Amino acid sequence: MSHVPAPTMEPTAPDTESLNATQEPEVLDFLSRRPIHTVCMTSYIREHGIVSPLNRGRFYGHRNTNGLLDGVALIGHASLMETESDEALKAFAQVQHRQEQSHLVRAEQEIMERFRNYLQALRDCRSRSSFEVLFEQRSAPSLEGPAPALRLATEDDLKAIMKINAQMLISECGVDPLRTDPLGFCERVSRRVKRGRIWVWTKGERILFKADIFAETPQMIYLEGIYVHPLERGKGYGLRCMAQLARILLRRSEGLCLLVNKARRELQTFYLKAGYDIRGLYETLYLD
Repeated sequence: MSHVPAPTMEPTAPDTESLNATQEPEVLDFLSRRPIHTVCMTSYIREHGIVSPLNRGRFYGHRNTNGLLDGVALIGHASLMETESDEALKAFAQVQHRQEQSHLVRAEQEIMERFRNYLQALRDCRSRSSFEVLFEQRSAPSLEGPAPALRLATEDDLKAIMKINAQMLISECGVDPLRTDPLGFCERVSRRVKRGRIWVWTKGERILFKADIFAETPQMIYLEGIYVHPLERGKGYGLRCMAQLARILLRRSEGLCLLVNKARRELQTFYLKAGYDIRGLYETLYLD
């Protein structure tokens, strides 16, 4: 990773604005230029509107000297940003600095390196990072063997899904949502089930496979929480389920994408076998 000198900061960011509903068409047009990198922000706006408590944060825009958008960021519980402008990154760092409820910031690795230096110029940024590989799939692979009977999860699956998702979060970032925010976590998982965003393959009451749609647009679907029951791993079920899921989802979106921790080499091999291609590197900054 190249060294980026710590930048000097300006006290204000007059070219940064809190975005509102009247600006949605302009913002969506800006975000549509790189759909694999903006699927989460675009999905939030399409589903909840640009101003909504369900976004768990506020959208901000940055404009260049011609008054055109050159950066959009969601600053909140999980902060995201899309820009190539250093001035926009500097401005978003100022907004992030004032945000006390943020848990993490996620961006492409090169963007995050620049952003982190701007943020550290404002405060002692006590944090840790994880690095992720971005994967994308554009066509469904061939399916070997019978197609798994994937179905949409129901409220009857909610308790088991919450337990699985909580364990995955603990493994990934060390936070147990069932302890830190049990009601909010339950509401978010239940909302995802009701919206038809979780696919499962079950045998009796046991969930053998699960995948969550975190964000969806006509151009891209972002998947997370992909799970195979520990007792069923190594049997080819995961690859068959991923192939069947791709057959279903690629009928309604042009591509699928997901992030895999850079240290999890076995998972990267799995997704390559499942027909995904590597598209980039991301960094997640967990704020203390």
